[in-house]
Amino acid sequence: MSSETDKKALLGQLRIDRSEPAVSAAAARTRWLIGGLVLLVAVLAGAWFMLAAHAALPVHTVVAQPLAASGSGGASVLDATGYVTARREATVSAQITGTLTAVLIEEGDHVKEGQVLGRLDDTAQRAALAQAVAALHSAQALQVQDRAQLAQNQRDVQRDEDLVDRKLVSQQAVEQARTQVETQSALLESQRRQVELAAANVRSAQVQLDYCTVRAPFTGVVIAKAAQLGEIVSPFSAGGGFTRTGIGTLVDMDSLEIEVDVNEAYINRVQPDQKVESVLNAYPDWRIPSHVIAIIPTADRSKATVKVRIGLDLKDPRIVPDMGVRVSFLEEHKPGEASAAPRPHGVLLPAAALRKDGDMDVVFVLQDGKAQRRPVTLGGSSGELRQVLTGVSAGETVIVDAPAGLKDLTAVKETKS
Repeated sequence: MSSETDKKALLGQLRIDRSEPAVSAAAARTRWLIGGLVLLVAVLAGAWFMLAAHAALPVHTVVAQPLAASGSGGASVLDATGYVTARREATVSAQITGTLTAVLIEEGDHVKEGQVLGRLDDTAQRAALAQAVAALHSAQALQVQDRAQLAQNQRDVQRDEDLVDRKLVSQQAVEQARTQVETQSALLESQRRQVELAAANVRSAQVQLDYCTVRAPFTGVVIAKAAQLGEIVSPFSAGGGFTRTGIGTLVDMDSLEIEVDVNEAYINRVQPDQKVESVLNAYPDWRIPSHVIAIIPTADRSKATVKVRIGLDLKDPRIVPDMGVRVSFLEEHKPGEASAAPRPHGVLLPAAALRKDGDMDVVFVLQDGKAQRRPVTLGGSSGELRQVLTGVSAGETVIVDAPAGLKDLTAVKETKS
């Protein structure tokens, strides 16, 4: 019995235990799964960081203004308020009464001089033109007939004069033939006048037809559309308010200027051609170089003011009619002072656009959708503005309140304040 027991014990030691490999395979699968999840999380995190690095960073910007446009060349001697006005503004209408068959404008459209803005129903005008042309052709045909008859009468006179010398016809016959020539000449002259009258009627009918086409009187921008297709327009106010007196309002943007009312007690501080600094209420950080065009030689008794016209030295699409504006009349330098004083240069930027990078002053300029880091040289200050002597040119777009993490060539996008 003991020997059999020993054999069984030896066989039990030689038997392979299959439970441990099963546990090891499950642990291996778990470790592979955990590793795969960690790798996936790492890939997703890397992709997120790459997208975040390439995403455009929103920034606020300003346009660098030239120092000469800031008014730094002279102190303000008088401030006033006014409005932007247009010297050339017209409500465009037809010269005859008619029904609109086409309106070819919308607010904001830029139009050229002579461009068609609308058309009226021209059925009656075309019929009148055709009638006038037919009358002209009839008059011309009668003129040809009278000219031929006159030529025949002249030949009769010549023949009778030859026959009277040979005593074949009487002198009375010759005189009658001559009378026929004179009469026919008068008829031909009358018919020539009829042809001229018919031609004038054709031109008049053509003018009436042309009135059915409304054209732009000058190059400008449409700021109002006053009529729609099918409405009646007339140069006269009629129809109890149902008749339009124009199809739209056109403004020549190159004729924009500023009108201000100056208290008559201070009008002696304003001179023709005086330098002026204008600031639109819509763009308080934008200083526009201007000058006095004229002082209107009359005063408003009710307001005790004198009207002053101011011309804009800078044309810009942001300037539109009826905008509110503040103007500063600048002190004029004396000739000796103007020649001795150095000419200002550089641009003006808000202090918020400047950053310190060690001992260096830098700004970020927006170019091609990226922030370009530039070192700058600073000059004096004017209120919240700083003079930048080098590094930025007038008209360039500069980033203000730049984020702390903004770096050179970072992708950015301009946002509105």
